[in-house]
Amino acid sequence: MTKTALITGITGQDGYYLSHLLLHQNYRVVGLVPPHRQPNLSKLGDLADKVEIYTVDLRDSTGLFTAVEQLQPQEIYNLAAPSFVPDSWHDPLGTLDLITGTATRLLDAIRQVGLSTRFYQASSSEMFGDVTVSPQDEETPFHPKNPYAAAKLHAHWTMVHHRQRYGLFACSGILYNHESPLRPPQFVTRKVSLAAASIKLGLAQSLEMGNLDAKRDWGFAGDHVNAMWRMLQVDEPEEYVIGTGKLHSVRELISTAFDSVGLDWQKYVIVNTNLLRADEHFQLVANPNKAKNNLGWEPQVSFEQLLDNMVKTDLQQLESGKIQPFIAVEHK
Repeated sequence: MTKTALITGITGQDGYYLSHLLLHQNYRVVGLVPPHRQPNLSKLGDLADKVEIYTVDLRDSTGLFTAVEQLQPQEIYNLAAPSFVPDSWHDPLGTLDLITGTATRLLDAIRQVGLSTRFYQASSSEMFGDVTVSPQDEETPFHPKNPYAAAKLHAHWTMVHHRQRYGLFACSGILYNHESPLRPPQFVTRKVSLAAASIKLGLAQSLEMGNLDAKRDWGFAGDHVNAMWRMLQVDEPEEYVIGTGKLHSVRELISTAFDSVGLDWQKYVIVNTNLLRADEHFQLVANPNKAKNNLGWEPQVSFEQLLDNMVKTDLQQLESGKIQPFIAVEHK
């Protein structure tokens, strides 16, 4: 029997890679897309004619109930969230409703329709916030520091409570930074890869950056969505920390990206103190042992392979005119 999977946030980076994985597994993939997000369907690229789109306002409880009742999904992946964390400060209530509201409405729909649907909630390492221990695992306390992280935590606990009270198969992945050529340029990884490619082609002259010593646990989005899928294939729903377990500095990020096109980054990068962020996380790094032991999951793409892929993709797209050269933007 062909399984049906519903995905919110299907037009984002993770939505693309998850759709690709599920289609390869012969799923019927349906994206729940709000009317105002219809223009973003172009982001699905080569998958646009392979997935189904169900138009529904994610704030509409009745609409989501109807979608779940009609489509009878075996799996739901709730990825809906603002793509850029700092933006949550501009609309904290909207962020809360999109993240927590959507999760709550979908969980309630599963319960009310009476399905045995397996539900995945996209949680975030941002929930850990100010950490006192590193690396972090599933038992590490949460201390969110921004509206996005607080909303993610609310949705996370809402999912747990539905599992405990109603016996739903509901789980979450606490995902660390995961990147790909599909990242928008305001994210630091894509900012750097696009800048390196643009400078290589003579389309830009320099790159301004903030704190070069800031560190992240950066993985490949394709690896991380594989973990999401694995969470819904096991017997018991649980929480999993998903990351590489390795910290890399922004300096390493820049050096690796520029190395892939044979450039000395120190000739092009300018440190701009105005780009320094007060809430930098220095110790957010995953302990993914539980995922390795229970799910058989491990990252397949290295940090170096990830950056090389991103830079080479940007080179190709710049040369073909599919994207615009690097311009200075606020980065994550």
